[in-house]
Amino acid sequence: MPRRLPVGSPFQLLLLASSFALAAYAGVRLLAGDWFGVALWLVGAALLHDLVLLPLYTVADRAVVQGLDATRHRDWTPYVRVPAALSGLLLLVWFPLISGTADRRYQLATGQSTDPYLGRWLLISAVLFGGSALLLALRVRRATKHRPPADH
Repeated sequence: MPRRLPVGSPFQLLLLASSFALAAYAGVRLLAGDWFGVALWLVGAALLHDLVLLPLYTVADRAVVQGLDATRHRDWTPYVRVPAALSGLLLLVWFPLISGTADRRYQLATGQSTDPYLGRWLLISAVLFGGSALLLALRVRRATKHRPPADH
């Protein structure tokens, strides 16, 4: 007896076809202008990520895991990974504005300066790490509250 292919509901198929159509439209519009520049940017971004960024955050993650593993608190790693990943993603996306290297067109188009972006990114990063530390402290407190006293 031949097996049926799992194709999903008609709504899922319509949603999938619509998303492919939208992506194709966006791709055609994007590549209609400077297709070589877009292709060069995509290849450069992929190479930068794979050859530079991936090894950097892998080394940083291994250092955090080994540091916490040495203190027997390996389950604390998400409390460092999540804010670091979010902060790094914000830095990656907004780097030209955070670093102040955005060209003059930004100021002409928006009428705003790039000066406050570094302070805002640092504040957001501090809030992310502070919130994560608070959640960790609450978790540790709850765990020690529910732990039975040790017999001496």
